[in-house]
Amino acid sequence: MSFASLPRRRLLAHAAGLAGAALLPGARTPALAQARLPADPFRLGVASGEPEPSGVVLWTRLAPHPLSPDGGMAPAPVEVTWEIAEDEGFRRPAGRGRVLAVAEAGHSVHVEVGGLRPDRAYWYRFAAGGHRSPVGRTRTAPAPGAEVSRLRLAYGSCQKYEAGFYGAYPHLVDEDPDLILFLGDYIYEQAATDRGVRRHPGPEPTDLAGYRVRYGAYKSDPALQAAHACAPWMVVWDDHEVENDYGGDQARDGTDPAVFLRRRAAAYQAYYEHMPLRRRSIPVGPQMLLHRSLDWGNLAQLQFLDTRQHRPHRTCDALAQGKLIPDCPERSDPARSLLGAAQERWLMETLAASRARWNLMAQQYVMAELQRPTPEGPRYSNDGWGGYAQTRRRILEQWRDARVSNPLALGGDIHCFVAGDVGLEPGRPIASEFVGGSISSLGAPNADLARLMDANPHLRFTEGERRGYGVVELTPATTTIAFRAIDNALVPASPVRDLARFVVEAGEAGLKRA
Repeated sequence: MSFASLPRRRLLAHAAGLAGAALLPGARTPALAQARLPADPFRLGVASGEPEPSGVVLWTRLAPHPLSPDGGMAPAPVEVTWEIAEDEGFRRPAGRGRVLAVAEAGHSVHVEVGGLRPDRAYWYRFAAGGHRSPVGRTRTAPAPGAEVSRLRLAYGSCQKYEAGFYGAYPHLVDEDPDLILFLGDYIYEQAATDRGVRRHPGPEPTDLAGYRVRYGAYKSDPALQAAHACAPWMVVWDDHEVENDYGGDQARDGTDPAVFLRRRAAAYQAYYEHMPLRRRSIPVGPQMLLHRSLDWGNLAQLQFLDTRQHRPHRTCDALAQGKLIPDCPERSDPARSLLGAAQERWLMETLAASRARWNLMAQQYVMAELQRPTPEGPRYSNDGWGGYAQTRRRILEQWRDARVSNPLALGGDIHCFVAGDVGLEPGRPIASEFVGGSISSLGAPNADLARLMDANPHLRFTEGERRGYGVVELTPATTTIAFRAIDNALVPASPVRDLARFVVEAGEAGLKRA
């Protein structure tokens, strides 16, 4: 039996032999390390995430040498103190405590702070071994059902370290968002190349040590650290956090699933160690709970999807044909779900129960059907919704039949900005979608995207030659979306400007140019 087929409660019994055993309740640790650390352990910065009305997750990882597999830390656990306050000077304290950072978890720290007040900003910091971390700012969500007049969020994806600098992030920080969403490809697992502005450290990671080194390189970037420190993050993954184009227990090259799942377990462990996630997301072997929802008072609900872990194998002999496939019966097989049966059931129930004014589905791809014209006829990507067409149809039908209020989809993955409408019939939108470009990963020529728009009239805007992010501002009456792009990701600092702005009016499906 494969790991993927084991229920979570049985996997718990095996977890002690897999990555991250010390993360489980009751794990034993050796004696504490020395009181003082010789070098600054906070070189990966601080972060927060998963905001709730009464609390938030605070994160750091002790790593004085980020490019070492152990972060430059000795095996012994280290006591870390944390504090959170209502002001940047920490004159109005709101909480403090102590936690152990242990080697089995990469000396990462995930503090689930409670007892805070809803819908307000807080500041936090850590201390360990005679050193103090930078200060981060976070905020709590509004109270359940509270009247909320505004939510401003920023979102991005796809930040290949070699392809460009993170010049978009200083501008994203200047947007002063309440919340930041990252929609996948936080790291890229590929080995170093001789191209790009900087180099990946070491070979392609396949074990926990390798993934820790890769995250150490990415999270050492000062611009990324500043973005983490300015607001709470909500994160989901795509493929490069493990391996390019993987799905379920299937590697891109047909590796034995048992071998691949060991790699997936290591990658999921490293992902948890480096993200501000709650204990409910602690990985158990190669399984990790990542789909969840976030309510922002009565104004918005965000549903976060995991489109990699639970999918069945790709359609139409994908290993032989690659990602672009002709139409085939498997593509429209209703038994195949991109989300897996349990997650899809959760999504349908969550959508039906939502009473929010706006419902934003945060996922990885262009959701609408995309036909790619070729001399041999139309082709579809089997790596996203195109390979699991009935999953998309069921979501669209649920949006319609459950009368879900003002649904929108946010996406990433393709390194391009895309805006369009999504529906079951041409010219009758049920929702609109906005794919927010890439932070640094290279996209497609605009000439190619123009041909794609010609073949898919539901697409209203595309841009593949610029890097950047999206900004969403929600009010009870409208949602405004801005695509923001820097001039040049090949230099560390670059001006930013609007590529396009769109508006969706409450109660009226379909986007408009703002």
